[in-house]
Amino acid sequence: MPPINYAALSTERIHRGSRSLDRLSPSQIVRLMNREDRKVLVAIDEARPRIARAIGLISNAFRQGGRLVFVGAGTSGRLGVLEAAECPPTFNTKPGQVLAIMAGGKQAVFKSKEGAEDSVSEADAAVTKQVRKGDVVVGVAASGVTPFVHSALRSALRRKAHTVLVTCNPNSYRVAEVTIVLRTGPEVLSGSTRLKAGTACKMVLNMLTTASMVQIGKVYGNRMVDVQPKSRKLVERGVRLIRDLGPVDEAAARRLLNKARGHVKTAIVMARMNMTYREAEQALKRADGFLGKIFKEPAS
Repeated sequence: MPPINYAALSTERIHRGSRSLDRLSPSQIVRLMNREDRKVLVAIDEARPRIARAIGLISNAFRQGGRLVFVGAGTSGRLGVLEAAECPPTFNTKPGQVLAIMAGGKQAVFKSKEGAEDSVSEADAAVTKQVRKGDVVVGVAASGVTPFVHSALRSALRRKAHTVLVTCNPNSYRVAEVTIVLRTGPEVLSGSTRLKAGTACKMVLNMLTTASMVQIGKVYGNRMVDVQPKSRKLVERGVRLIRDLGPVDEAAARRLLNKARGHVKTAIVMARMNMTYREAEQALKRADGFLGKIFKEPAS
C-alpha cells in the first residue's frame, strides 16, 4: 500500500460544530448528534446506484452457488459479523453462505485488538482459506485505507472473487469493482467512526443482504417466509405466515409446520396448493424458491 496521510481523511478531520463538545449539556450533545445523524440518510441516497450495483453482484453470485463474505476491522468488522450472523435465522441461508472475516479473529469481536487492522499477512491468509472464485467479498472500512481490508480485497480479486468496498472516505483507495462512498463527513467526536460512519455502513449492509435475499426468493411480498423457527417468537411468526398465506386456521398451520419439518415456506405451499411435503419441495425447486412463481399472483 502507498503511504497513508491519515490527517487528510474526512473521517479524521475536526468537526467545526463540535469544538465545545466537552462543555455541552446532555441535551445539547443529543441535539448535536441527532442533527449530524441526519446526514447519514443523505449520504446513502447519494450512493444508491452503487449500492444497487453491489446488490446485483451479490444476488448473481448466490444464484451461481457463490457466497457473501464481509471483511473488516474494529467497528467495521463487527458490523460484518453481525450481518452474517443474522442471515441464517432471517433468511434460512445455508451454512457458510454468508461469512465474516474479522481482523484479529473471533476474540477481536468482543475485545478490541486495534493493531490487527494493519496485518496484511493475516488478511491474505484468511482470504486464501475462506474465499473462492465466484464469491463476493465486501470490505467495510470507514477510512477506506485500512490495510487489512485493502489486502483482503486485493487477495479476493486474485482469487477471481467479486469485490465491494463500503467506505466513508471519498479519497479511499479504489481496490474494488464497486466502491460505495458514504460522504458522512467528520464525526462529532473526531475520528470516532463508530458514530455516524458506523451507522451509515450498517444501513448499507442491511440493504445489501436484504435486497439480495429478496432477489433470490427468500421473501414473498414483504413477508419473511424463509425464517428459521428456532425460538418461540419465530415459531409463532412462522405459524402466522402459514395461517395468513395458506390460508388455513391456526391448528392446521401448526400441523403443516410440523409436517414440513419446520420449513415455513414449504408449509405455506402445502397449505395453499393442497400438496404433500414432497410435492411442495419439488414445486419450490422448479420455481427457484419463489412463492410468487408458484402462486402466480403477488402477495396481498
